[in-house]
Amino acid sequence: MNFSDVLKALNGASAFELYRMRAAIDRVLDEPRWMLAVQSRIQVGRAVEYFDPQSNTLRHGQVLELRRKQAVVLDKDDGRRWLISYAAINLDGADIQIREKPKQGLGRNEVAVGEVVGFVDRNQHQRSGQIIRLNDKTVTLLCSTQQWRVAYSLLHRVVESDAAEQGVIELNGTALPQD
Repeated sequence: MNFSDVLKALNGASAFELYRMRAAIDRVLDEPRWMLAVQSRIQVGRAVEYFDPQSNTLRHGQVLELRRKQAVVLDKDDGRRWLISYAAINLDGADIQIREKPKQGLGRNEVAVGEVVGFVDRNQHQRSGQIIRLNDKTVTLLCSTQQWRVAYSLLHRVVESDAAEQGVIELNGTALPQD
């Protein structure tokens, strides 16, 4: 299931529509067939992964008891017993990451001094330059004769770096001088 598409659709919903959706999902998850499907695949003593909504992570535990609607699980990290919904148990090793937004920009570990990268400035002009310094939250770029401090999240790779180094950007085969 593509959670990014689902979240995109949900972001346009009203609070009432979201509440109504949650009620419908809760009703479906309370149907015995879902609980029986999980119960048939686990037994007391089995190691399981379960999703903890409070920490938004997968946790590791061991099943101690099977109840009608929930399982008692001993968390392997904190040693505490938790009563969890059968639906929270990740039997198939599903990826739990929900990527709401595609990754943008480059990370500090993805660039190096001397590389040529690009960005779009405040006036929506495409700029490119050579990295001359890596800062904690920004890079310092030398674009022609100007220095720019740019956040990592605004950077992108430059495919034709030799044209950018010469102060020229090609657009559909036409060379345009850089501002």
